[in-house]
Amino acid sequence: MIRVAIVTGASSGIGRATILRLAKDGMAVFAVGRDDKALDQVCQEVVAAGGEAERLVADVTARDSPQRIVSGATARWGGVDALVNAAGIIASASVADTTDDAFDVMMDINVRASFRLIREAVPALSERQGAVVNLSSVAGTRSFPGLLAYCVSKAAVDQLTRCAALDLAPQRVRVNAVNPGVVITNLHKRGGMDDARYAAFLEHSKATHPLGRAGTPEEVADLIAFLVSPVAGWITGETISIDGGRHLTCLR
Repeated sequence: MIRVAIVTGASSGIGRATILRLAKDGMAVFAVGRDDKALDQVCQEVVAAGGEAERLVADVTARDSPQRIVSGATARWGGVDALVNAAGIIASASVADTTDDAFDVMMDINVRASFRLIREAVPALSERQGAVVNLSSVAGTRSFPGLLAYCVSKAAVDQLTRCAALDLAPQRVRVNAVNPGVVITNLHKRGGMDDARYAAFLEHSKATHPLGRAGTPEEVADLIAFLVSPVAGWITGETISIDGGRHLTCLR
């Protein structure tokens, strides 16, 4: 029986890298995102390498998305072994500048969508004693100025992870989170940075990360692949830093 993984945010960045990494491990992958062309490309790449892939264009915040996502994967392969909640956004604003709408959008995408998808997937995950990995951030464990809604949302993801891990442990479903530092993706550009600011941001990251560089999506995908694998069968409720030591430092 083939193992099956659902991955949201699969059209780019860490989500895309996770699709490719899990397919390399022999898992069938159900790629969820908003960019149909990008999803098609990553699925074609998986199939060309001999893997199995299906895609679903969906807004993870839509009311019917959890049901569409889980039923889509189970209809194709008969079950779900892993759920990776990698969809997310970032935006800069201080406590004084964050509007109600901006706060709600951040929480809706980064937290509520993951909660609703986990809830929907519980029966399928329980049947196969599967695993969930939520994509959090160093901002879930450390505070940064000018990122109020983002930091709050990622702290909420960490607590969602711990609470869900306890609730689902009796069904032998494991729930963990990964907490990356700066990773080279298009996340920050989508959040409003232009090319010049982003280049400066990456250069500054050499100083803010003790290992002297930003991370890659593939490095985070490797950790996610480990956490959903049977090798990690006694790990649950963890929020694991993968950030070149960023969480160890003070603001500078």
